[in-house]
Amino acid sequence: MTDRDLPDLRRAQAGAVLTLTLDRPDARNAYSEAMVESLVRALDEAERDDQVRCLIVTGAGPAFSAGGDLKRMLQHDGMFAGAPAELRRRYIDGIQRIPRRLALTDKPVIAAINGAAIGAGLDLACMCDLRIAARGAQLGSTFVKVGLVPGDGGAYLLARTIGFPRALELMLSARLVDTDEAERIGLVHRVVDAAELLPAAQLLAEQLAALPPLALRLTKRAAYRSHDLGLEQALELAATYQGVAQNTADHAEAVRAMLERRAPHFTGT
Repeated sequence: MTDRDLPDLRRAQAGAVLTLTLDRPDARNAYSEAMVESLVRALDEAERDDQVRCLIVTGAGPAFSAGGDLKRMLQHDGMFAGAPAELRRRYIDGIQRIPRRLALTDKPVIAAINGAAIGAGLDLACMCDLRIAARGAQLGSTFVKVGLVPGDGGAYLLARTIGFPRALELMLSARLVDTDEAERIGLVHRVVDAAELLPAAQLLAEQLAALPPLALRLTKRAAYRSHDLGLEQALELAATYQGVAQNTADHAEAVRAMLERRAPHFTGT
């Protein structure tokens, strides 16, 4: 797959780290039908590629993502066209494919929030596992301000990220938060100067990619699957995943390298 096959999205791979850049800077990287399709296809490809062990999602230009394209919404055009039943189907078959696909992505995904992450743009950041923001970026769940609801699942995603009470306040007030507040409430994990954003995201991704890949993926899966389970079901899931992990070559290599005081070499087996 070439970048020509992925309109409104750019890919760049450095070692085991794949960076996906939302590429509609003139529209502040608002979603288009092409971007939705490209992002889902790129995630499909990354999941199948054993050379990719960690992903970064960022935006071109000054914004991370403005979410929905308000001009096209006003015109009821494309992905925003149709009567209620038809529009419901367009959401399910369109933009909601992204949270579903990212929920099935076992490889770690880092959001490098280079600028404004608004509405569905904030939701996309919350779909990622870790979030690093450039100082000065603004984030907000602003749907009600334009007479909308979080149609891509943002009510679930934001609450899962920062807890229900804080998420509810941000959604009902539609206010923007700066990066200091975002870090304080756990909406982002780290804030860096703009010039350091991609290097910081790349370094973190490389650190994750250097770990045993199967154990990393199973740990991510266990964390998400256990979140909505009771203790007994979570313990059963943990035992199952541990039974797999403890019988891998990478586990044996990690233990030997630790005992021999050398750097490990992981193969993903």
